[in-house]
Amino acid sequence: MAGHATTSFGRPLIGVTPRWVAPVEYLGETLAPNEAVADNFLDAIIAAGGMPVMLPLTSDKELIRHYVDLCDGFSIPGGQDPDPKLWGEVGNTTAEEPCPRRDALEVPLVRMVAEADKPLFATCRGVQIMNVALGGTLCTDVPNLPTPEGTTHWRHVSSLVDVVHPVEVVPDTLLSRCVDGASMIQVNSAHHCCVSRICEGGLLSARSAVDHVPEAIEIPGKHFFLGVQWHPEYTWRKLDTDFGLWKAFVAAC
Repeated sequence: MAGHATTSFGRPLIGVTPRWVAPVEYLGETLAPNEAVADNFLDAIIAAGGMPVMLPLTSDKELIRHYVDLCDGFSIPGGQDPDPKLWGEVGNTTAEEPCPRRDALEVPLVRMVAEADKPLFATCRGVQIMNVALGGTLCTDVPNLPTPEGTTHWRHVSSLVDVVHPVEVVPDTLLSRCVDGASMIQVNSAHHCCVSRICEGGLLSARSAVDHVPEAIEIPGKHFFLGVQWHPEYTWRKLDTDFGLWKAFVAAC
């Protein structure tokens, strides 16, 4: 196993998996697909003291293992739904836009990062693929999940910039430490899938305050292994709790 790759100016090297954007037509020709990371995601890592690098999509296990050896920590952003076939679900599913190329990188990457016990921070699709890679399952239809009697769902779809609902944080967890012990935090929300059965060794560390949709899981015993269902890359500039997530992650790296 290679040693830490912290840069000469003291910033840990953070490997970020990219989104995959389908090819488009331009001037009568089909352009190549794009692999990209949103600038607010990269900016959050830089502001927290890290140096992000994009990890090209690949299914080559040897190359993925080299990624794990090379970087001090890893972050997986949102995007297309994980393929339900990954957890054995076929047929009746409301999953949208599966991206086999991302699954082929991120599933083995999560497993190798866990094995190496290097820090990982995942958001939205990221927490979903983290859970699935380690043996959990997903619900692909959050709006139709049952809620506690007398309640309805918070707004979970299509709100990246605005804060739309509170989340209850389980005390004495990694997430709790990242947000300075706050028992209730405010988050944005843009998802229709969520964690269902939590992976082996995983811990639910946050849920929506009223409808109880799972909002964060972590792996106790690992150095730093945390996934959240919301998008703190959009709100870290205005929410101390969200910036706290990025700072704690980079510090762990």
